[in-house]
Order: sequence, then C-alpha cells, then structure tokens
Amino acid sequence: MKHKNHVLQIIIHTAIRFHWLCIGVVLAVLGSVVASLIPPLVLGTVIDKMTAGTSLSFSIIVSYFVWISLSGILESSRESLLIVFGQKITHALRSSLSEKLTRLSADSLNQQEPGAVVARFVGDVNTVETLFTSGIISMFADVCKMISILVIVWTKTRGLALLLLALLPVIFLFTRSVQKKILAAQLANRAAVSRASNHIPESIRCIRTIHTLGKEPYMERHYDNYIGQCYQAIERTNFFDSIYSPVILILNAIIVAIVMLFSASSDPKILAFFGMSAGTCVAIINYIAQVFSPIESLGMEIQTIQSAVAGVSRINGFLDQPERWATEDMPNVSSSHCVELRNVTFGYDENVVLQNVSFSVDSGEQITLSGRTGAGKTTIFKLLLGLYRPQKGEVLINGVNASAIADSEKRKIFGYVNQSFQMVPGTVKDQITLFDRSITDEMVCAAAKLAGIHETICNLERGYETECTPALLSQGQWQLLSIARAVAAEPQILLLDEITANLDAETEQTVLKALCNASTDRTVISISHRIYNFTGGKMIEI
Repeated sequence: MKHKNHVLQIIIHTAIRFHWLCIGVVLAVLGSVVASLIPPLVLGTVIDKMTAGTSLSFSIIVSYFVWISLSGILESSRESLLIVFGQKITHALRSSLSEKLTRLSADSLNQQEPGAVVARFVGDVNTVETLFTSGIISMFADVCKMISILVIVWTKTRGLALLLLALLPVIFLFTRSVQKKILAAQLANRAAVSRASNHIPESIRCIRTIHTLGKEPYMERHYDNYIGQCYQAIERTNFFDSIYSPVILILNAIIVAIVMLFSASSDPKILAFFGMSAGTCVAIINYIAQVFSPIESLGMEIQTIQSAVAGVSRINGFLDQPERWATEDMPNVSSSHCVELRNVTFGYDENVVLQNVSFSVDSGEQITLSGRTGAGKTTIFKLLLGLYRPQKGEVLINGVNASAIADSEKRKIFGYVNQSFQMVPGTVKDQITLFDRSITDEMVCAAAKLAGIHETICNLERGYETECTPALLSQGQWQLLSIARAVAAEPQILLLDEITANLDAETEQTVLKALCNASTDRTVISISHRIYNFTGGKMIEI
C-alpha cells in the first residue's frame, strides 16, 4: 500500500501551511518580471524625447531609477523567499522521512544499502529543495520574462519578433547540448577523482604486499591513468564552457546589428517590419540582451528538474516501504510460561532458518541456546523482541504475542546484552539510561553496582557525568556497562547474546560474575558455548 505522505502531498501540505509565504513568492516572482521590463521602455521614451528636442521632466528620470531599484529589490526578495520556502520543504521532507524511519520494520531496515538512508535524507531532499529554489519557480519566472519580452518586441517590431522566434529554439537546443556535454564531463571528472582518491588509501593499506610483489610501477601507472582521466574531463568542461559564452555574445551582436541595419533601411517594406524610433531601438537592444540569460537558465533549470524527479522517485520509494505492525500496551494476561515458542517457522527471503521450533521458559528459569552457526539462535532473540513476526507459529511473552508489545513496554520486559557495546553520544549516565527519564539516578547507581562498574565510574574525572569516548574504558568495562544498561530498567527477562565472545579469560570471569548478580530473580536466555557454566541452567539445542 502506498504511503499517504508522498512527496507531492508533503509539498502541498507545506504550501497550505505557509500560504502567506507562497503568496509572497508568487507576488515577488511576478513583480520582478514586470519591474525588469519597464526600465527599457522608460529609457526608450527618454531617448525619443531627447531626439525630438522635447524637454525631459524630472519625474521620468526619477521613475527610471525607481524602476531599476524596484526590479533589484523584487529580484532579491524573490531569491530570499524561495530560499525560505525551500527550507520549509526540506524540513517537512526530512521530518516525514524521520517519522517513516521509526516505523520501518526490521526487515526493511536490513534491506537498506549502506548509506542509502543518508542519501535520501541529504542528497535527494536537497534536489527537491533545489527544485523550488532554482527549478520550477525560476523556470516559470524565466518563461514569463521571455514571453513578455516577445510580446513587447512584437508590438514594436514584428520582423524582429519573428526573427527571435526562429532563433530562440536553435539557441535553446545549442544551450542544452553544451550543458549536457559539460554535465557528462563533470560526472566523468567526479568518477576519476573518486578512483584516484580511493587508490591512495588502498596503496597505503597494501603497501607491504605491493613491495613484496614488486608492483610499484603497476600502481603508479594506474594512479597516473586516473589523474589523466581527471585532467581530460576538466579540459572538456573548460572547452565547452569557453565556447558557449562567445557564441551567445556573437549571436547577440549579430541580432543587434540586424536590428540596426534594418531599422536604418530606406525600403518601405523593410521598415514596415523593422522600422522603429531611436528610443525603441535602444529598448529593443536592451530586451534582446535580456532574452539570452533566461535561455541559459532554462537549460540548467530543466537539468535541475530532471535531477529532482529522480530524487522524488527515490524518496517516494523510501516512504512506500513496509512499516512495522501495530503494537499495543502489555495487557495483564496470566500464563504458565514466561517465554514460549510454539511451532515457530521463520526465514529470511527464501532461506528458512527456524523450522517448527518449540520450547518454553518459566519465570526465573535460566537457559542457554546452543547450535551451529546460522542455526537461528540470534533470530530467536529478534523474534522475542518483536522485531520480526514468525511466518508460522507463535512467539509469546507472558502469554502475549511478542510482536504486539509496544516499544514503550519492552525495556521493562527485556534487558539485552550483545557481544559488543554500542555507545551513544553523551555521558556515562546516558549510556545506562539511554535518555529514558523514567530511570532515576538511584536506579542508575544500583544497576552499575550490580554490574560491578560503579567504582570504576566514580573514579572517572566527572563520575557519571563524564563524556564518553571510545578510549574511556577497557573492553571488559564496556561490557560491564552494557550489563548495567540492560538491568537499569529492572527488566523481567535478560537476553545475553555471545557476550563473552571477544573477551580474554580473566576479563570473562569478571563479566560472568557481574552476570551472576544481574541474573538473580530474573529469567535468563543466553547464547554462548560457555555461559551455562555460571547459570547452571538447561541447554536447548536449536
């Protein structure tokens, strides 16, 4: 089912919410177009009066400068309002993406390519913002300006208007062709720069192998090749960029020359199409110069829109991904078992990991799951935590489906300890509470004492308020902190996933002692080939 908050709806909702801003943008766009058209007309009137020997009024001179100033003010206002509106769109899109991220299922998250989510939040959203700041609205303004100029030219000299109508499509196609070649060269340059940048750390990382095999010339040739590709791409970019402006300036000069020659002709038929006064001629020359700038901008705006369309498609694809199922507060259901799996079958895509697995764990019981690598032991933890639903069978916690338990209830039920500590930005206290305000300072200290890490924390420079860095604690101490985090909310069930796999024998004994303290009066389910030594619980083969 398609997500209701797709990009178009988000943009419409934002536009309605900030309707006064949108009205301001429209007025600034139209005002800037109109204001830019009037100064040439005023200047033409001034020149006609001067050539006719008519005295100039002070007001017409002032009006010329007023319109120029107003045109600049409205143009600046348009750019400022567009930037603000683009930021509103960016905020709305990223907010929707953030909300969607919290609703994604674990399976959807696992299927994300590395960096794909970041690319949606940064690159794709930025392309949509650019769509408004220098895309659709700018294109609308440029088209309005071109049409207005052609209308004015048509009223002044139809011959020139026809000439412009014939030349503008050719100029536009030439502009698009140059822009596409420049874009292709820029993409080739980026790819070559990326290859050259990757070549350096790769060479450093494999320097011993390179020396041993005598591959220095080989690596050098490759690096020279990448640098050469960068140079060639930059040269192509510079070439196309250097020929475009002269071609446009030459065309501009040719058209102006044609206007001057035809307007000075003595042939009545030519004058019927091209005849004009000196003031009108000056105004027309001014308008011709203004026509070429929108043409160049239109090419870039089309390119921006094409890029934004791809970004919109990727954002919509992200918003359309399957969401997590609905959860509810934990009801008071009595059950003879704390944890129970009933004929559970589960797999990832076509790979079945668990097949008709059944077992139960009573309250306060301590068990260890054993089995070969890939047998599904960690998958069982994911099912217990409600991250996945079984394809067949049931996973029950105190008689309730694990997938139906609300996130707000889970930390009171589960304490999870992994084989490596996942640090969050913040203090030592924040590592334990995970910013959960329901966990008091007394609970934090009690959890740390239970895990045997309290004295270590107190000896830090600022105790529990010490900012965490990777070098702050040893690997074993981080694992003790992980135990403190797991028991801080006083959960009913402890899930221990290979927590001593990366520890030496001495550190392992310290961690196991802390786990003995933390496991008292709790249901414990562990995954390890050595953990049962301290629990004395039963083994379940998976």
